Amino acid sequence: MLLTGRRLRSGRRLAFGAAVVLPAVALPAVLLPGALPAAGSAAARPDLAKLVTLQDVKAHLAAFQEIADYNGGDRAAGSPGYDVSVKYVVGRLRKAGLTPKVRKFTFPYWRERSDAVFARTSPSRKSFKREKDFVTLAYSGSGDVTASATAVDVPAKGEGTSGCEKGDFKGFAKGSIALVQRGSCTFQVKAARARAAGASAVVIFNKPGEKGPVNGTVSKPSAVPVVGPTHELGVALVKAARRKGGLKLRVKTDTAHGKKSSSNVIADTGRGDAGNVVLAGAHLDSVPAGPGINDNGTGAAVLLAIAGKIKELRKDGLRNRVRFAWWGAEEEGLRGSAHYVASLPAAERRKIALNINLDMLGSPNGTRGVYDGDHSAGGGTRAPAGSGAIEKMFRDYFKGRRLPTSEQEFNGRSDYGPFVEKGIPSGGMATGAEGVKTAAEAKAFGGRAGKAYDPCYHARCDRVKNVNLKLLDTNADGVAHVLQHLARTTVAVNGGARVALPLGPSYEPVWQGPHRVR
Repeated sequence: MLLTGRRLRSGRRLAFGAAVVLPAVALPAVLLPGALPAAGSAAARPDLAKLVTLQDVKAHLAAFQEIADYNGGDRAAGSPGYDVSVKYVVGRLRKAGLTPKVRKFTFPYWRERSDAVFARTSPSRKSFKREKDFVTLAYSGSGDVTASATAVDVPAKGEGTSGCEKGDFKGFAKGSIALVQRGSCTFQVKAARARAAGASAVVIFNKPGEKGPVNGTVSKPSAVPVVGPTHELGVALVKAARRKGGLKLRVKTDTAHGKKSSSNVIADTGRGDAGNVVLAGAHLDSVPAGPGINDNGTGAAVLLAIAGKIKELRKDGLRNRVRFAWWGAEEEGLRGSAHYVASLPAAERRKIALNINLDMLGSPNGTRGVYDGDHSAGGGTRAPAGSGAIEKMFRDYFKGRRLPTSEQEFNGRSDYGPFVEKGIPSGGMATGAEGVKTAAEAKAFGGRAGKAYDPCYHARCDRVKNVNLKLLDTNADGVAHVLQHLARTTVAVNGGARVALPLGPSYEPVWQGPHRVR
């Protein structure tokens, strides 16, 4: 049986399959790597995990790297590097006998044109350090404001609801800078409430127990500057604002926002039940800072390698339609996947049996993360019914190979979000981003405790040499195995046919892509 370790930081829990797994001969055939439930001889059936090779995946990674190198150093949505990446994926899909469709969409973009300034101007002067003491929230407006700061319903202890209610701003002096604490509602709500009360800028500092500045988004373009300091700095500013004589701050942001266009690439298998679609997706875009080879060239490359071999499953192995999707503008807040889900007619959305999401499959100091479909780790959002079965398929495969896994929570950081929101069972893999590897994870997976899973996350150095090829290889095998199983039967996920189920509790993610929303 599968034994699990203690709950870890960052919503992760280890599954120590390598230490306690039963001998392979004792496992039911359905759980063995390469084995699938079926009538007749399984031995004669192709094994997609063996057909998809590391060399296939590496060839795609090398292509994505070359595309970035010759197109400004990145593959960000709306850039030449992304457009050429789309052409590459389309070309490879056509060579594999598939008929890809490029679905264009527009999305709001936001950028800082120059470094923000955050400083105390009275009762004494002090400048705070960008990234160490504060950051600008995504979709902040531009401005250069020097004004008195007012603490807005900041609790003496705990998280509280600072800035979440209209009444919090009773007596707020127009033109002041609002000091609010992160907690309860979204940053968008806090910023909008402050603006409605006449705030000239908004300072949303981190909540107790959370380290560093607030890496957040107000989701839509704001009319005023919005910055996010650390909890320690925020508390000090609140104390100063409440003293006799008060506090004056300077907040300067220089931002640009508008509309850009991007696209998704969608390709279906020719065979399989079109009323029961297995959708596997990965975002194709990088951040503007670098080529994005681990994030998320690895997921895009694994998906492309599987699409290139899917026809080998033949008619009996493709009883369900498999849909491959490469999403655009994930790094801008899941824009491509959200557009896709929102634009589907309800009847077409009901045909999607499940969603498999692949994001960062080769982090250099990573873990073998499987999305927590049964919510056993207790973190993040509870995924729709059927998601636990997808998780178990991945875990059973890796257990059969004596490979440990860890749990990745559903928290809104990747493109599963819009599917989970609509009640579609979801699962997949991720190996870690800027989070720090624990001692227990280092013992199970190797690597260095106390260091980031990917030190090149969202950086220029996220190149092919940044990828853990050994980890990527085993993960590609697991994804191929699970997709082969689901292409033949989804009975464990949805009883074999997609049906409309009542939605669970409202979906309230903590993240929207790379930024926190609350």
